[in-house]
Amino acid sequence: MYLHLGQDYVVHTRDIIGIFDIESSSVAKNTRQFLRRAEEEGAVVTVSGELPKSFVVTDFPVQTVFISPISARTLQRRCERIENMDQYQRGGAL
Repeated sequence: MYLHLGQDYVVHTRDIIGIFDIESSSVAKNTRQFLRRAEEEGAVVTVSGELPKSFVVTDFPVQTVFISPISARTLQRRCERIENMDQYQRGGAL
């Protein structure tokens, strides 16, 4: 299943490494270094010109960081709903 990140961007849920709140996670030095390095390598995609609220790290086709205007919690809830729908479609219990 696919997760909508904003604008015209969707990613396959199996390719998501993590969903992070940009404000709270960018406080850490290692996270800032990671984001800076990804930017230098051209691996950052800004989904919208709106205020960024989260970033999503994916590994397909290469490691890519999507900066999204949608909150990390909302994206996580969407993933949970997608997972529940997928289980339901396969006949599993919710």
